[in-house]
Amino acid sequence: MSKILDRGPFYHGTKANLAVGDLLTAGFNSNYRPDVVMNHIYFTALADGAGLAAALAAGDGPERVYIVEPTGDFENDPNVTDKKLPGNPTRSYRSSAPLKIVGELQDWSRQSPEAIRAWREKLVNARGEILN
Repeated sequence: MSKILDRGPFYHGTKANLAVGDLLTAGFNSNYRPDVVMNHIYFTALADGAGLAAALAAGDGPERVYIVEPTGDFENDPNVTDKKLPGNPTRSYRSSAPLKIVGELQDWSRQSPEAIRAWREKLVNARGEILN
């Protein structure tokens, strides 16, 4: 049994149209580096962080924030934890096990179009490696 890092609730942001009971799994291309296939599925305990991820996600659909439950062990996301931010202030995690969708959140703070453009530019100019 692993140490409990966070009790949630947990969220995953995307543009995919999914249903309660669906499983989110690893093995898809990164939203931030499309040439990288991800070994983990990422999630956060901050609804607004998931909303930002949804805004930056690939696809043309509407931004969606799903309430998710990990089905296995998870760890701090090393792409932001300690590498870029001391500790885990973003409450960001990853798991190689699927995440089960248990609901969809309707209310979170959406980013302005200008803020999304700035985030996209920052990601394009980022030279860091994705820890996969």
